Amino acid sequence: MRNTLFFVFISCLVLSSFSQSDSLKKKTSQLYFSWGYTKAAYSKSSIHFTNSSGEPYVTDGPIKNYDFTIYDVTASDKPDFDKLKDVVNITVPQFVFRIGYSFNSKWGIELNFDHTKYVVNDFQTARVKGQINGYAVDGDSVLNPQTFVHFEHTDGANFWMLNAVRTWEFYKPSKHFALSYVLKPGAGVVRPRTDVTLFGENLNNDWHIAGWIVGVESGLRMEFLRNGFFEIVGKGSYANYRKSLVLGSGNGNASHKFFTGQLTLTAGLRFDFKK
Repeated sequence: MRNTLFFVFISCLVLSSFSQSDSLKKKTSQLYFSWGYTKAAYSKSSIHFTNSSGEPYVTDGPIKNYDFTIYDVTASDKPDFDKLKDVVNITVPQFVFRIGYSFNSKWGIELNFDHTKYVVNDFQTARVKGQINGYAVDGDSVLNPQTFVHFEHTDGANFWMLNAVRTWEFYKPSKHFALSYVLKPGAGVVRPRTDVTLFGENLNNDWHIAGWIVGVESGLRMEFLRNGFFEIVGKGSYANYRKSLVLGSGNGNASHKFFTGQLTLTAGLRFDFKK
């Protein structure tokens, strides 16, 4: 993740060096759509679990009340790129899409969606502090998915962002080929579907707007032929999941926040509109 954030920072510096050389002006606006896939990495996060509803879990059993935090847990993504060979499953891997509109050669706006997946690594040892069924806990525990906890946003972490788009075109040898730097700062919401196991009970919850995200994406765009383009970008963002559902609506929730870095490749189509 640090390498990706460093890439974003360097890209921003390079972008500024080209800000005075953008002499080629488009005489059209553009609508575009792109689709691709991403690889992600996450910082550590502390996950706070709470449930004071006084209701049982999904199945009949003892009432579970709890209010505890698991500190500094590590997590990984789940790219599932092996599913790409099966066209039916193209939405199983960590896909992304963008829908944007360019007002001119420099400025535009974009709806940006990343279907990233976030999985807390099982069997790591982490500090747990709080109370479970009225009993105080404070010490290191192994995150055993069968007996204690398993936590993931794998359908998925789902970053929805609205971005401003700034473009610096720096190489255009022909009418239908150009290279540009792009910078996309933005903000939005996270809408995960959280799959959690607590004390042997499992539930894959409904999709739910759980919090917010801010970030910036930067990299290289290559336009070719009349309508095609590729983008390869690095993205750094900060996501705050204020209320993820963990045992069904109203029974419990989890909150955590983390930094994420991504490397993304997309291919798209653009359509010109004469002014």
